[in-house]
Amino acid sequence: MKTKNIFLYIFVVFSFFGCEKFLEEDPRAIVAPETFFASDNDARQAIQGTYAILKNNSIYGQVGLDHFYDNGADIIEPNRPANFVQPIGAYTLDEALADVSVQKMSVSDTWKDLYRVVFNSNFIIDRVTDNEAILEEVRTEVIAEATFLRALCYWHITNLWSDAPYYTEALSLEEVGALGRTDEAIILDGVIADLQFAQANLPDSYADDQRGRATKWAAAIIEAKIYMKQQNWQAGLSKCLQIMNESPHTLLPTYAEVFDPLNEYNAEIIWSLDFARDINSQFDPAFPGRAFAGNNSWRPSMFNPRLRDEPKNSDERGALRDSLSSLGQAFNGTGLQVASKDFAEKFPLNDLRRPLNIADTYLGFELNFPYMPKFWNLDLDTSPRFNHEDNRLVFRMGDVYLMAAECENELNGPANAYQYIHPIRQRAYETQAEWELVGLSQQEFREAIYDERKWELAAEAHRRYDLIRWGILLDVVQNLEYRFWEPNVNIRPYHVLLPIPLRELEQNPALLESDPTNNGYR
Repeated sequence: MKTKNIFLYIFVVFSFFGCEKFLEEDPRAIVAPETFFASDNDARQAIQGTYAILKNNSIYGQVGLDHFYDNGADIIEPNRPANFVQPIGAYTLDEALADVSVQKMSVSDTWKDLYRVVFNSNFIIDRVTDNEAILEEVRTEVIAEATFLRALCYWHITNLWSDAPYYTEALSLEEVGALGRTDEAIILDGVIADLQFAQANLPDSYADDQRGRATKWAAAIIEAKIYMKQQNWQAGLSKCLQIMNESPHTLLPTYAEVFDPLNEYNAEIIWSLDFARDINSQFDPAFPGRAFAGNNSWRPSMFNPRLRDEPKNSDERGALRDSLSSLGQAFNGTGLQVASKDFAEKFPLNDLRRPLNIADTYLGFELNFPYMPKFWNLDLDTSPRFNHEDNRLVFRMGDVYLMAAECENELNGPANAYQYIHPIRQRAYETQAEWELVGLSQQEFREAIYDERKWELAAEAHRRYDLIRWGILLDVVQNLEYRFWEPNVNIRPYHVLLPIPLRELEQNPALLESDPTNNGYR
C-alpha cells in the first residue's frame, strides 16, 4: 500500500505569497493553526500535507523542476513549440513571463510552492518542539522530517535564484513578506546544518507502507551535492562513500531494472515520491481527466508519445493504434519531452542504456521523434493520460557513484577514480574493452564524467545543474542545434539563474535591495 492511500493530506494553507488554497481539499482538512497539533496524528498529518506540496505540478508532480534542471540543456527538448516551457528552455524568460501561469505552472508557482514548504516546515517545527501532547519519539521524527523538507527546498531555491529570502523561525506573514535576500553562502550553511540534523534523526529506511518518505540518505546526497558545488571535494567524497558503504542502497545489475514500473522501490532508488491514480486531484473541467494540482503525476504523460504525433508515416496510425490496443497500451500522453537532436545523434550506439533513452521505433513502426522510454508507462489500466501512479524518482545510487568518481578525480586525479565510474560503465557495455577507461589525464577523466553523467542520468533533472556548476552551460548550449527553438542564439551568461517574478518584486521591494538587476534580468 502506498503512503498517500493511508494519510489524509492536511497542511497549513497560509504563506506570504498569498493565502489562496493550493489544493482544493475537503474543508475538514483545513485545521486552524492554533488548534492543529493536539496529537501525534496531527503532527504526522502535517508532514504528509507538506509532502503533498512537493507533488504539485510546479515542483515534482509535472515537470516543474525539470524545466529548470533539464530544459535548455543538451538532453531533452520539445517535439513542437510549447508556450509553457519555451521561456525557460529557449532562454526568452523575463520578470513578467515568470508570472505567467500556463497549465497551473510557472516560475512564480515554483517560487511560491517551494516557500510554502519552508513556511509549513518552520511552523511544524515550532509547534511540535516541546509539545508534550506529542510523544517524544514522534516529535523527533516529525522535526527531522520537517527540517529535511526545509533544507530540500532552500537547496532548490539557491540553485534557481542564488540569494533569496531565508528564515528558519515561525514568522508572521507580514514579517516574511518584508524579507530581503540573504547571501547564498549563508543559506547553504543553514541547509547543511539542517541536512546533518536530518541525517542524525531520520531512519535508514521505512516500512513498505511508508516508502516515499525521505530517509537520512536523501539528506546525505543533497549534502554531498552542495559540497561539490562548493568544490569541497574531500567533504563531497566522504559523504558519497558514506552512502555507498553504509546505506542499504546498491547498484542494480542492469540499467533497465532501475526504471521497472513494477519495482519502483528497488535497491538503487535512494528517494522517490510516490503517486497513485485518482488521489486528491483537481481536474480541469475543460479537459476531463486532466489533473492540475494534487498528487497525480503528470510527468510520464510528458514523455509518453501521443498518437497524433506518431508514427512517421501518418497512414500507419490506425495500424499502430491496433497494435498498441492488442497489448493494452496507448500513445495517450503529450509526448512533449523527447531526446534532443544532439543527444540522440551522439549517444553511443553500443551503449546498453541507449534503448532506454532513445526510441525512434516502436512495435516495428518508425516514429517521428526519438522518445525516452525509461519514463514511459503506456499501460491503459495503470497509466491514463495525466493520471499516473508512477513514482517520481528523485535520487539514486548511479548518481552517487559518478559523484564519487568526480570528487576523487578533482582531489587526486583519475588513478583511484576509475573504481567508481567503472561499475556504472560495466553494466552499460557488453565487453571490458568497451567499458574500461585507462590512461586518462585528470582533464580527460573530467570530460569523461561530463559525458557519463549525460548518458546515465538523462532527463533525471540533473543536467543544467551540472553544466552550471562546471561553468560550461553557455559553451555547450551555444554549440548545439535545436528543432524548434533557438536557445543557442538567445542564451546569455545570466541565464544560469532565474529572475524573481515581477509580482513578488512589486509586493516586496526589499527583494531588489541587494541586487537591483534581479539576477541580471533588468
